[in-house]
Amino acid sequence: MELGDKAVGFLLTLTSLSIFTYYTFWVIILPFVDSDHFAHKYFLPQEYAILIPVIAGVVLLSFLSIFVGLVMLKSKKKKKTT
Repeated sequence: MELGDKAVGFLLTLTSLSIFTYYTFWVIILPFVDSDHFAHKYFLPQEYAILIPVIAGVVLLSFLSIFVGLVMLKSKKKKKTT
């Protein structure tokens, strides 16, 4: 079981580092590269560099709020029955 946990942890770390490196290169380095350079074909337009994290944040906060609300409702029902 420990080996499985370590493998999952390693995979998550590798995925996070890959996304961080890609995003950092996309947002910080790519604007200084000529627009006709071949590297531009591997990246989305710059507008998405802001749009994707904003949408991901809104979705994450929405799910978090729904989860907290459901937990509060369940705990309120539990107090009424006792």
